[in-house]
Amino acid sequence: MNFVSQLESWLPDMVALLAESVNMDSPSTDKLLTDRMIGWYAARCSEVLQARVERVPNRQYGDRLAVRVGNGPRQVLLVGHADTVWPAGEAKLRPFRIDGDRAFGPGVYDMKAGLIQALFALKLLQMTNKLSQQLSIVLLINSDEEIGSPTSRQWIESYARKSEAAFVLEPPMEPYGAVKTARKGSGRFLLSLEGRSAHAGVNPEAGVSAVEELARQIIRLHTWSEPSRGIYINVGVVNGGIGANVIADRATAEIDVRVQTMDDFRHFAARMNHLTPFHPEVRMQMTGDMNRPPMERTKQIERLFNIARGAAWDQLNLDLGETSTGGVSDGNFIAACGTPTLDGLGVRGDGAHSSSEYIWLTELPRRAALLAGILERL
Repeated sequence: MNFVSQLESWLPDMVALLAESVNMDSPSTDKLLTDRMIGWYAARCSEVLQARVERVPNRQYGDRLAVRVGNGPRQVLLVGHADTVWPAGEAKLRPFRIDGDRAFGPGVYDMKAGLIQALFALKLLQMTNKLSQQLSIVLLINSDEEIGSPTSRQWIESYARKSEAAFVLEPPMEPYGAVKTARKGSGRFLLSLEGRSAHAGVNPEAGVSAVEELARQIIRLHTWSEPSRGIYINVGVVNGGIGANVIADRATAEIDVRVQTMDDFRHFAARMNHLTPFHPEVRMQMTGDMNRPPMERTKQIERLFNIARGAAWDQLNLDLGETSTGGVSDGNFIAACGTPTLDGLGVRGDGAHSSSEYIWLTELPRRAALLAGILERL
């Protein structure tokens, strides 16, 4: 059965709900606003679907939702997030708007459109009785994904370990809307250096510059990047010193690490923590860890992609592509649990984390049809 025409008839309803959600701020670190957003999703899921909606309290960040459709023994996950990178007040400054075939607004692409897409894909499967009685679909809506899911990781992993497959509603890879069958793993570290201050003009020889040490460490760290192995090190934020005429006694650097394999993921923290100073009088401290494990393409993920490719051909007459990316998502955590994971099933567009982010409106029903087609084939 082709699902596109029915979903296209629902496009005005989809756009109306998308506009409401985009016009509600939901910054990761603002519990009050993100709780309000989660409450809105809970109400919409209860209205649109025959589902059991569980709101999971969270003391630090926004609450979370687990929306269950079906009662079968085979559990499958859909995974998304309600939080965005945008601060309170952004929706008022840049409210949802439509310009031609595109819709704009904070979080519209990453990833409020993906959640609306999932809602209507599930509605369609229920209406047409195309959901296997063997399946139980659980839509997880996270509230702190944009800051690394610090309070939601274990919650997500607990569902992943009981699921036979997971589909992540993050945006696809453009320019062709490819799904993601692999993601790099990542780590975040803070390098803190302590030297000895002195007057830069009167007695510079009495000082030990933490800034000079940091410069040498940055060069060393960047030589650790090995593109051929998928390893990238980036020192993105540096700080140090109090004035040009003072030998700096303190300096810090924030470091991002990306790796392609679980072997590198397991060993890279030790490598970072064994960094040694060039100057014998500099004291050094490295904090942080490898956070999101890589999502490596497996035979099981290949099988999910082949299911998705068949659904794309049947529903959209589209030869769906696959790709890997250096970006991370909750899919990294899920795949590391051994659960086959297909990522990038959200709505096509561009500009994630920028003020120009948008989706193609015509893609909203099409990607919903793709998702429904995949679930129908499981």
